Amino acid sequence: MSKLGNLGAKLYRGEVGYDFIGKRMIWYGVSILITITAIVGLGVRGLNMGIEFEGGAIFTTPKTSVSAQKAEEYAADASGHPAVVQELGSGGLRIQVAGVDTAKSDQIKAELSKDMDIKADDINADLVGPSWGASIANKAWQGLAIFMVLVVIYLAIAFEWRMAVAALVALIHDITITVGIYALVGFEVTQGTVIGLLTILGYSLYDTVVVFDSLKEQTKDLEKQTRWTYSEVANRSINSTLVRSINTTVVALLPVGGLLFIGGGFLGAGMLNDISLSLFVGLAAGAYSSIFIATPLVADLKEREPKMKALKKRVLVKRAAAAAKADTAVVGHQADGSYATDEEPQDAAPAGAGPAATGPRNQPARNRGRGRPSGKRR
Repeated sequence: MSKLGNLGAKLYRGEVGYDFIGKRMIWYGVSILITITAIVGLGVRGLNMGIEFEGGAIFTTPKTSVSAQKAEEYAADASGHPAVVQELGSGGLRIQVAGVDTAKSDQIKAELSKDMDIKADDINADLVGPSWGASIANKAWQGLAIFMVLVVIYLAIAFEWRMAVAALVALIHDITITVGIYALVGFEVTQGTVIGLLTILGYSLYDTVVVFDSLKEQTKDLEKQTRWTYSEVANRSINSTLVRSINTTVVALLPVGGLLFIGGGFLGAGMLNDISLSLFVGLAAGAYSSIFIATPLVADLKEREPKMKALKKRVLVKRAAAAAKADTAVVGHQADGSYATDEEPQDAAPAGAGPAATGPRNQPARNRGRGRPSGKRR
């Protein structure tokens, strides 16, 4: 078995683990910092809306020797607006210019024909109205709102309302970061971007539900025991599904990264950039939020319940009693010369430790006493 497989088995059995819940304030701080950065980028730079949302003209040329960079300069000079140029497989160019009407479109077409030495009749010009893009955007927002409502209802029924709230916060977290990254890097928002944003919601929710399912299973009849608190069991749920979440995320990121860095970077495929960037950022943010945001938030909400507060109090009291008993045994050994057992009580655990850190140590006991002193018998 591979090292990662061995680690996954140990995490699942609770033999090793990382205290995600105990350090949740660090993760909350990191998320708040990233979210603020994304919101500032969105407010300062804004989104670079594509021609589908702002309206404009799309010019398609036949095969030409003019480079995309040169055509971009020609289009910008002719229109007075920034242009986006993409190379087509046929050897032609696709030139997008936003914010132009029909009259301006004819003028730009004539200028491009002259500068690129192409017959005007061979250049195809299509006008896109902003109303179409606005309709797509409205449908996307409606779909997003319906999706959020259905997610909350489903999770509240399948698990509980606290998990539904935590999952909703994680989804909003992922969308905010993805949109903010789009604003910071200046990528154009197109139909592919909208598709990517809606797609990442499913991936983010999948990881979150996997952890929640494990947490639900491990917290059955939790109040009937006094060994672990809810936060400790939640921490074990994260650790037991950690390798699975990592594997799922890496496998999903590899092809998306190929689209973004190879397809978009080297091949210059603009539409691939639009959809792959949103997927790449959203998948990474979704994996982070399911581990560092959603489950710790559930633990925070659950620990506010009176019954969970009472459980935590009983657990801590029992651990303190076990620790005091162990100290008394050591003191007794020093006082009378006898040997106390070296076995640790099963319910004892250091404060803040998860289930992986608890349990008896099963060490052999030392001799319990000494032989009869030598001397004359009475």
